[in-house]
Amino acid sequence: MRIPLASVAATVMVLSGIGVTPALAATVSTEDTMFLKAAHQGNLAEIAAGEDAQKHATTECVEEVGRVLVRDHTKLDSDVKMLASKLHVTLPNSPTAEQQKQLAAVQAKAGTPAYDAAWLKTQEAAHTATLALIDRELSVGRNAEVKAAARSARPVVAMHLDMVRGGVCHAGKNAGKVHAGTGGQLATDDNSLALAGVVTLAGGGLLATCGALWFLRNRRRSADLP
Repeated sequence: MRIPLASVAATVMVLSGIGVTPALAATVSTEDTMFLKAAHQGNLAEIAAGEDAQKHATTECVEEVGRVLVRDHTKLDSDVKMLASKLHVTLPNSPTAEQQKQLAAVQAKAGTPAYDAAWLKTQEAAHTATLALIDRELSVGRNAEVKAAARSARPVVAMHLDMVRGGVCHAGKNAGKVHAGTGGQLATDDNSLALAGVVTLAGGGLLATCGALWFLRNRRRSADLP
């Protein structure tokens, strides 16, 4: 009995995985979207707070921490905006009403030692909340790129928290050059590896298919010989 080569080829292709479109990028979940929006608003709030500290703090330590916040959250937010644009997520235009209210309360103490104390306490609470937000995304998020951005941001936010922990200024905790805003690049690298694996699998399947066709064709020729 002769088996149609087309049927054999189709069977081998299915077994080898050829023709199956892999889901290289997971769908953006509600959690992913919420994380991007909250992270963006958090970054905007931290940048505003950092800029304000550089103007109104009474100690060099708080001024320095403010400078670090502006530097790092600007980089982190650049990454968030890039991902949001790529994933078609619309971001808010400003910090939350509560974040704005908190900054206004701190600004009311501008130029006094009470400002520095209030600023540090507010930043401790803000960065504690941001770490919880990041950990939730890493736990329940679906999109690989968004999770990579969260993973990249975590050590930066943790460092900021160390600088204001206990409502006490620790500018010496500044790690200097921080790898902030690399989540998208990390995700790109991960996707490149995944794509390479798919290509390799497809290539292996193609070789298997060609080998099967060659074997069956030769068997047919041998059977047709007198």
